[in-house]
Amino acid sequence: MDIKAQSLYKEMQGMASETQLGLGQPNAIQGNPTSENFADLLSNAIGNVNDMQLESKRQTMAFEMGDKSLSLADVMIAKEKSGIAFEATIQVRNKVLDAYKQIMNMPV
Repeated sequence: MDIKAQSLYKEMQGMASETQLGLGQPNAIQGNPTSENFADLLSNAIGNVNDMQLESKRQTMAFEMGDKSLSLADVMIAKEKSGIAFEATIQVRNKVLDAYKQIMNMPV
Protein backbone atom coordinates (compact mmCIF):
# COMPACT_ATOMS: atom_id res chain seq x y z
CA MET A 1 0.00 0.00 0.00
CA ASP A 2 1.50 3.29 -1.08
CA ILE A 3 0.55 6.27 1.11
CA LYS A 4 1.94 9.65 0.20
CA ALA A 5 2.98 11.37 3.42
CA GLN A 6 2.83 14.87 1.98
CA SER A 7 -0.77 14.58 0.74
CA LEU A 8 -1.85 12.98 4.02
CA TYR A 9 -0.20 15.81 5.96
CA LYS A 10 -1.94 18.46 3.81
CA GLU A 11 -5.29 16.74 4.29
CA MET A 12 -4.82 16.65 8.07
CA GLN A 13 -3.87 20.35 8.09
CA GLY A 14 -6.98 21.16 6.07
CA MET A 15 -9.20 19.25 8.47
CA ALA A 16 -7.58 20.96 11.45
CA SER A 17 -8.07 24.41 9.95
CA GLU A 18 -11.74 23.63 9.19
CA THR A 19 -12.42 22.69 12.82
CA GLN A 20 -10.72 25.85 14.11
CA LEU A 21 -12.57 28.34 11.91
CA GLY A 22 -14.57 30.81 13.95
CA LEU A 23 -13.25 29.66 17.32
CA GLY A 24 -11.03 32.70 17.81
CA GLN A 25 -8.16 30.58 19.11
CA PRO A 26 -6.28 29.01 16.19
CA ASN A 27 -4.07 26.76 18.33
CA ALA A 28 -6.61 25.59 20.91
CA ILE A 29 -8.98 22.67 20.50
CA GLN A 30 -12.29 23.30 22.18
CA GLY A 31 -15.15 20.98 22.94
CA ASN A 32 -18.82 21.68 22.68
CA PRO A 33 -19.38 24.75 24.90
CA THR A 34 -22.94 23.67 25.73
CA SER A 35 -21.98 20.21 26.88
CA GLU A 36 -21.84 19.48 30.58
CA ASN A 37 -19.24 17.57 32.48
CA PHE A 38 -20.11 13.88 32.92
CA ALA A 39 -19.45 14.11 36.65
CA ASP A 40 -21.95 16.99 36.93
CA LEU A 41 -24.59 15.04 35.00
CA LEU A 42 -24.06 11.98 37.19
CA SER A 43 -24.18 14.06 40.36
CA ASN A 44 -27.43 15.72 39.27
CA ALA A 45 -28.98 12.34 38.44
CA ILE A 46 -28.03 10.91 41.83
CA GLY A 47 -29.37 14.05 43.52
CA ASN A 48 -32.69 13.66 41.69
CA VAL A 49 -32.97 10.02 42.77
CA ASN A 50 -32.21 11.01 46.35
CA ASP A 51 -34.86 13.74 46.22
CA MET A 52 -37.42 11.23 44.92
CA GLN A 53 -36.61 8.84 47.76
CA LEU A 54 -36.86 11.58 50.39
CA GLU A 55 -40.20 12.74 48.97
CA SER A 56 -41.47 9.16 48.99
CA LYS A 57 -40.43 8.77 52.62
CA ARG A 58 -42.08 12.08 53.52
CA GLN A 59 -45.33 11.04 51.85
CA THR A 60 -45.25 7.66 53.56
CA MET A 61 -44.78 9.22 56.98
CA ALA A 62 -47.50 11.80 56.31
CA PHE A 63 -49.92 9.06 55.23
CA GLU A 64 -49.11 6.96 58.30
CA MET A 65 -49.72 9.97 60.54
CA GLY A 66 -53.21 10.35 59.04
CA ASP A 67 -52.81 13.11 56.45
CA LYS A 68 -56.13 13.16 54.58
CA SER A 69 -54.69 14.99 51.55
CA LEU A 70 -52.71 11.89 50.50
CA SER A 71 -54.24 8.71 49.20
CA LEU A 72 -52.67 5.27 49.42
CA ALA A 73 -52.35 5.25 45.64
CA ASP A 74 -50.32 8.49 45.67
CA VAL A 75 -47.95 7.08 48.29
CA MET A 76 -47.52 3.79 46.44
CA ILE A 77 -46.87 5.57 43.12
CA ALA A 78 -44.22 7.76 44.76
CA LYS A 79 -42.56 4.69 46.30
CA GLU A 80 -42.55 2.83 42.98
CA LYS A 81 -41.13 5.83 41.11
CA SER A 82 -38.31 6.18 43.61
CA GLY A 83 -37.65 2.43 43.50
CA ILE A 84 -37.48 2.37 39.70
CA ALA A 85 -35.19 5.42 39.67
CA PHE A 86 -32.90 3.74 42.21
CA GLU A 87 -32.75 0.52 40.19
CA ALA A 88 -31.96 2.49 37.02
CA THR A 89 -29.15 4.26 38.88
CA ILE A 90 -27.73 0.91 40.00
CA GLN A 91 -27.84 -0.36 36.40
CA VAL A 92 -26.02 2.74 35.13
CA ARG A 93 -23.39 2.28 37.83
CA ASN A 94 -22.91 -1.34 36.82
CA LYS A 95 -22.51 -0.40 33.14
CA VAL A 96 -19.98 2.32 33.99
CA LEU A 97 -17.98 -0.13 36.10
CA ASP A 98 -18.04 -2.73 33.32
CA ALA A 99 -16.84 -0.14 30.81
CA TYR A 100 -14.07 0.93 33.19
CA LYS A 101 -12.95 -2.68 33.65
CA GLN A 102 -12.89 -3.22 29.88
CA ILE A 103 -10.84 -0.07 29.35
CA MET A 104 -8.38 -1.07 32.07
CA ASN A 105 -7.96 -4.53 30.53
CA MET A 106 -7.17 -3.16 27.05
CA PRO A 107 -3.64 -3.80 25.88
CA VAL A 108 -1.58 -0.67 25.39
